[in-house]
Amino acid sequence: MSIESKIVIIGAGHAGGALAAQLREQGHRGPLCVIGDEPYLPYQRPPLSKAVLKGATDTESLILRNAAFYQENDIEVRTGQTVSAIDRNARHVTLAGGESLPYDFLILATGARPRQLAIPGAGLANILTLRGIDDAARLKSALQPGRRLAIVGGGYVGLEVAASARALGMEVTVVEREARLLARVASEPLATFYERIHQQQGVQIIRNANLSHFEGDDHVTAVHLEDDRRLACDVAVVGVGALPRDELARAAGLHCENGVMVDQDARTSDPAIFAIGDLSWRPLPVYGDRMFRLESVPNALEQARQVACAIVGKPRPAAEVPWFWSDQYDIKLQIAGLPFDADRQVVRGAPEQSKFAVYHLRGEQVMAVEAINSPLDFIAGKQFILSQALVCADRLANMAIKAKDAALAIP
Repeated sequence: MSIESKIVIIGAGHAGGALAAQLREQGHRGPLCVIGDEPYLPYQRPPLSKAVLKGATDTESLILRNAAFYQENDIEVRTGQTVSAIDRNARHVTLAGGESLPYDFLILATGARPRQLAIPGAGLANILTLRGIDDAARLKSALQPGRRLAIVGGGYVGLEVAASARALGMEVTVVEREARLLARVASEPLATFYERIHQQQGVQIIRNANLSHFEGDDHVTAVHLEDDRRLACDVAVVGVGALPRDELARAAGLHCENGVMVDQDARTSDPAIFAIGDLSWRPLPVYGDRMFRLESVPNALEQARQVACAIVGKPRPAAEVPWFWSDQYDIKLQIAGLPFDADRQVVRGAPEQSKFAVYHLRGEQVMAVEAINSPLDFIAGKQFILSQALVCADRLANMAIKAKDAALAIP
């Protein structure tokens, strides 16, 4: 490893920007180039579905570090440029315009893209997805008071957009193909809670529903379901998950599964190439190196630190517990961990009071916690997972006992 190595980062999102900063912080002094296909410096995406849509913040405030930071740290940022190929033997990347850039180490941080619907009418105007600043700008201009919004997909993005749209005075309908909201990413108690909250806010929720087609001439005017129901709308948002942008990696012959496969240093099957962020299919040390693809800011930051330390030859940072959050209305959800092989749930607190937590246990070990307006449960659950502490389910459910005092022992 070398602090003088030539480094190219493909992807100027949160992960790519954080890595560039980390490399300099960890002592790297060599040439460093960040290439992004959007016309913006690295920025944060979580506010796009919330504060940006509601007009509470502008896109300029999303920028993580201003241009002066990159200039002062001798980091070249190429915005609005696309990499067309990776030559692993020659160790260079080719830009769409034909220019070639050499590297000693290459980092892929290309993120994920929204999954598209392959149904008739999906190409009509005002059928939108949300991933980047330009997507948010288009959606924000379409979200007007009194207009009708159909959201396809009852995941976190769809529900966050629903909350923002209701705050703007829109009529909102969420269509979910599964039997409940958040079916792939949250517990049933949490899904039931969010359904009640959204319905109280005036959102119509339709479950167990598959789309047939979109209706419209140029712009979408309705969503049709397979049971022949027609939902009139002025705007539609599709939020049915995301796919890793791994085309460059696959074309270069890197090992890919659900994203680019990496090790604990975020290194790919090529020792000179790393992959981080939403793109990477990575081992989770706190779960026995189980492989998983995470879509979260904390994951991007953790892997940025891993790669920076690996490149400059410093020890690998301590493993972290995966965590996530979501803001909807005045409700803060914090999640720590993943419920791998959990065999029971313990609900602590009062869902009807919008302050509770769902602990996912495997035997007496906490695998994950979902905390609604309950930061102490989030903190306790995160520590339980990291320490692999054994807990008493009855004590955990007892609100007279602090969550952190439910531990029995640490193996």
